Amino acid sequence: MMFWISCAGAGCALCLLMWLIARPVSGMCHEPVPMDHAVVRGIWPWLHKLLPLARVYTPWVLRQALHRRVRRAGPGFEKVAPEHIVAMQILGAVTATAAGALCLRFLVDASMPTVVCAALFAGALAGAWPLIYLRRMHMHRSAHILRELPFLLDMATLALGAGANLHGALQQVAQYGPEGPLRSELRHALADMRAGTARMIALHNMAQRCDVEAVHVLVQLVEQAEQMGMSMGPLFRAQAAQHRAERFLLAEKLALEAPVKMLFPLALCIFPCTFLVIAFPIAMRLIASGA
Repeated sequence: MMFWISCAGAGCALCLLMWLIARPVSGMCHEPVPMDHAVVRGIWPWLHKLLPLARVYTPWVLRQALHRRVRRAGPGFEKVAPEHIVAMQILGAVTATAAGALCLRFLVDASMPTVVCAALFAGALAGAWPLIYLRRMHMHRSAHILRELPFLLDMATLALGAGANLHGALQQVAQYGPEGPLRSELRHALADMRAGTARMIALHNMAQRCDVEAVHVLVQLVEQAEQMGMSMGPLFRAQAAQHRAERFLLAEKLALEAPVKMLFPLALCIFPCTFLVIAFPIAMRLIASGA
């Protein structure tokens, strides 16, 4: 218990020291904060100083991979560049490694191999935090898109059944659909169409921004239907029914996986406590009878 209290106290003291040192530097930062996050706003003066180093030493392949990750995270990350992510990783790794080494060496008086291993583990975990956060935001956005896609397809089917063409149906969905990432991307695609971009190119760009397999398949089907002169109403109706069935099957799969996932915490946490509660009175009776 004292170990964790010491680590927490040292971490708070180090964070406070970083903030006190960074406050004068923050007035020199003319570049706006790229991401609306409390942690990023707090450490932005330090990140601003690390940006030149991140720009120079970030390979082109890594830059492209980080750009794809940032794009998948969705709105709110438009101003985030790959060098911002690299700067966050450098700052987090260095800070966590130094804090872990100081805490274990001077507060807990651990051995040197333990200090090195624990500090490197803390640095690796802190360096991976930006990538973990981007992945979590991408998964949350993808789940939201899949959840609202069937309803938006139903709205488009109703608009097409009422006599609207495909562009008019998309406009009705973008205007009256429920708020969400897919509706925002559809508005973006319609804005591109008004700016002169071809419809299918704008829809393909929307699918690339969403980066969800269901949206890619839908855009490809719409393109094939337009080339073959098919009606869009039955296509959208069939796609909505298919996505609802897939979501139902996914829910069944998760429900069947839940008992298997509960085996480990049951065997590790609940069963030993239950056996201890049952066996303790029996053991005390046996000890008392033997005495």
